[in-house]
Amino acid sequence: MRSLCFGGSFNPVHYGHLITSRAVAEAGGFDQVVLIPSAQPPHKPRQPDMADAVDRLAMCQIAMAGDPLFEVSDIELTRPGPSYTIETARELRRRGWPEVNWLIGADQVRDLPKWREPAALLREVNFVVIARPGRDFDWASLPKPFRGLEERVVPAPLVPISATEIRTRVRAGEPIDDLTPRPVVEYIRRRGLYRAT
Repeated sequence: MRSLCFGGSFNPVHYGHLITSRAVAEAGGFDQVVLIPSAQPPHKPRQPDMADAVDRLAMCQIAMAGDPLFEVSDIELTRPGPSYTIETARELRRRGWPEVNWLIGADQVRDLPKWREPAALLREVNFVVIARPGRDFDWASLPKPFRGLEERVVPAPLVPISATEIRTRVRAGEPIDDLTPRPVVEYIRRRGLYRAT
């Protein structure tokens, strides 16, 4: 079974995550998408409206319930400190994964050279890059070792939904029913997440 890891804060998970990752999995011949919520995203330190990791994990789990394509992993929640992709990839290898395929957006590729152990990441992780329609990326602006990722670009539909928009709407008391699965909407309401403090 070929798995595609999809890491992120998922604060909260929404239809954009689901639609684009499904499209990439189908286009790339992956049998499974593994959502990996980060315990402590290194690039989003102490974000005031970041839901607890346990809540973000729970929202991913209820959003994917019953969908055979998706699995949710707590691998980054079971270790302390920032959630670095290279450490997760190495742990997956220790667990017997023959390869680690990792989905990232083209916007993340720009920062990839600043991630922890970037050279090792290129050796140990097969990155799959989401290309969104109408968005160009200047591959020549990357350090030379990273330019090869252009060959790993997979087109995906543009879904104009963001977690920031969802959190903003919740704070304003506006509906989010069309932005994330119904169980996630109910979970956010029940837990009082993202409300103005």
